[in-house]
Amino acid sequence: MLDFYSQQIANLASEGNLRHIPADTSSRPGVTDLSTNDYLGLGSDRKLREEFYDSCDVADIPMSSTASRLLSSSQKYYSALEDRLAELYGKDILLFNSGYHANTGLIAAIASAPDTFVIADRLVHASIIDGIVLSKCRFTRFPHNDFDRLHQLLEKNAGVYRHILVIVESVYSMDGDRADIGRLIELKRRYDNVMLYVDEAHAFGVEGPMGLGMVAAHDSAGEVDVTVGTFGKACSSMGAFCAVSPILKKFILNRARSFIFSTALPPVTAAWSLYVINKIVDMDQQRAHLHSLGHRLADGINALLPSGKVLPSHIAPIIVGSPVKAVELSTRLLEQHFKVLPIRVPTVPPGTDRLRVSLSASLTSDDVDRFIHTLSSVLS
Repeated sequence: MLDFYSQQIANLASEGNLRHIPADTSSRPGVTDLSTNDYLGLGSDRKLREEFYDSCDVADIPMSSTASRLLSSSQKYYSALEDRLAELYGKDILLFNSGYHANTGLIAAIASAPDTFVIADRLVHASIIDGIVLSKCRFTRFPHNDFDRLHQLLEKNAGVYRHILVIVESVYSMDGDRADIGRLIELKRRYDNVMLYVDEAHAFGVEGPMGLGMVAAHDSAGEVDVTVGTFGKACSSMGAFCAVSPILKKFILNRARSFIFSTALPPVTAAWSLYVINKIVDMDQQRAHLHSLGHRLADGINALLPSGKVLPSHIAPIIVGSPVKAVELSTRLLEQHFKVLPIRVPTVPPGTDRLRVSLSASLTSDDVDRFIHTLSSVLS
């Protein structure tokens, strides 16, 4: 009965694509971690946690919601977080348990409208693809960040379908490059039946005014219909949210299965997220430092690997083109006290296997320079 699964495991191993949960290196002295999404360095900030404990009686905050949000009795913790985000974004907010829950639930619900066509960037996250599939609507994908091709698809389909949903990420998780939000808004304005959905998972806390993301920097008129942010990265917490119109919030609350049928986030997590967000909005200095590190890292990688242009970002790919090579390079770097994990198929397209370097504001310029020096040594 298990023969099929055994064979699949063997196939993955022979291809160099068999995954394992990586070993915990947090207790290993001298290891610089370039693998996490802790972009502002808050996940390792003991002082911040202690300040949070001192700011409230944690023992009085429930550790579990014990039920779905629609049944939970701990609403004040969620409402406080939603109200603060609504104040910052000027839109209605609804919380989800994770970015994956948000994208699968939101897209499946929104794209369930009759005669809907979805157009998504080729490199959007797996959760977005799963949401599209769950909706059972017709969809296509355009080449990554090719907005001329997106324009062609809109021209071709705007008169055919009643609703068109365009989906992108503002910062892409595997390459660190960015969508042109201004261009997307300009394209949307040409059509009355187009909605725009932007996943800001890797931008929230890091990009835009007060760290509110790239949509906040470009969309003063509120023309992006759905903005998704997550708490599990720069915010060093757990969960996600969408910023939408009042009508969409009411609809999603009644139709998003991942919201309706999931036990809500622990109230203590919502309280922590709120505390951190109130700190993040004032962390312009950390964001500027992170951006500076991104430029330094890109310059170093591009000098070593001029064939592949890496853009300045808090995420940088080192593309080696082979899963075996990616694993080997990761192992050799760890031996030199740098944790950088391999990213392989199906997370990235075939032939683009890589190491994904993820920066944190807790790092120094010297950390980046040491990494580039070590990478140069290992590659040679």
